[in-house]
Amino acid sequence: MSKLAILHLLPLFVMLAIAVVTDIRTRRIRNWLTFSLALTGLAQSFTFMHTVTPAASFLGLAAGFCLTFVLFAMGGLGGGDVKLLAGVGAWLGPLPVLAVFCLEAVIGMVIVLIQAAMQGRLTQLLHNSALVAVNLTHVNELGVAHVSATGKSCRSVDRPLPYAVPVFLGVAALVAASWLRHGTGG
Repeated sequence: MSKLAILHLLPLFVMLAIAVVTDIRTRRIRNWLTFSLALTGLAQSFTFMHTVTPAASFLGLAAGFCLTFVLFAMGGLGGGDVKLLAGVGAWLGPLPVLAVFCLEAVIGMVIVLIQAAMQGRLTQLLHNSALVAVNLTHVNELGVAHVSATGKSCRSVDRPLPYAVPVFLGVAALVAASWLRHGTGG
């Protein structure tokens, strides 16, 4: 990815940075921001400086939404988190948003592990995570409502993870890896 191509992603990074700040402060990502992210992602796909084609932008939006909607339905994410990844998908397309989803999951896990360890709750986090995992494997017998209630009752940290942080870091890591892989020419 060239320096010029990275400049095309500047609006994405600005909106994600705003999302990070507001998510850290309030644990909410505002609708105006997520809709702006999605709309500008779709709009840029129709310009000559596009990061993805219009079809890839629409597929990325759908992929970002679908990847996180199940977690939202189970109470693991908020609606703003779902719309945030959908907006990222509109900018990057379906396969890159899948990569961001995987990266942010690992980054988020590391953040939560560090946060729990600093609060002296690492053992509780591991116990609660095992309990949720067992419930998930038996979701057919227990039902989604039971699994969701178990997840909500097993909070191991004081405040939920601000989802925009690992998403921002995941996008930055993906762009940096692409830039390094494809050369640094401009």
